[in-house]
Amino acid sequence: MEQPSPPIALAVLPTTPSEATTAMVHYYRAEMARMCSWRDRLDLTSNWSITVVAALLSVSLSTPTAHHGVLMFAMLLVSLLLYVEARRYRFYDVYRMRVRQFERHYFGQLYGPDPEGGPEPWLVMLAQDLRHPKFRITLGLAIRRRLRRNYIWMYAILLAAWLLKISSPQLQDGVHLDTERPLETMLSGATLGLIPGWLVIGAVVAGYAVLVAAALRTADRGSDEVHV
Repeated sequence: MEQPSPPIALAVLPTTPSEATTAMVHYYRAEMARMCSWRDRLDLTSNWSITVVAALLSVSLSTPTAHHGVLMFAMLLVSLLLYVEARRYRFYDVYRMRVRQFERHYFGQLYGPDPEGGPEPWLVMLAQDLRHPKFRITLGLAIRRRLRRNYIWMYAILLAAWLLKISSPQLQDGVHLDTERPLETMLSGATLGLIPGWLVIGAVVAGYAVLVAAALRTADRGSDEVHV
């Protein structure tokens, strides 16, 4: 005797305008919650970066025995946190755009109809994105956006502190001021172990040149980037 096949669960789709509106409202609330969750994660990573900068600045500048390499280590940590935040920003950007679709094309039309707008295929685009979700921006673009928004200022503070550290004998143990050759004093202060000071300074200058070029790149500023 054949066993009866288990019933197949079928999703009951809305059949009336009121049911469709209820489903859209609940879905909007869910996307808003996810967007806020990823927004909080972005703020958390930024707070970690600020804490790292403040803590290592205090360690490096508070005593002459602290090596200037502490500030270079802070630059590396901030770079790592920038990478982590850029990855989180890609997820946030997906949910942010879904919420913006609702606000722009649904609630915007509800509260202030645009007679010249006409029908827009935003629901089709949203459905395709839900069926086949994908990131809207590359990791490189996410890094450049977060760098331009927050991290460039942290890098600037660390650079200023590092230059002050290697150029001020009062902030370094065993370094004496030579008023006739200040450049040699700075090169001596920038020495990192067996690495000569000129090479360390060159590496820092090259790294910051890349950061400034990325922050000033205007091709990344798309019209979909929301400023509130």
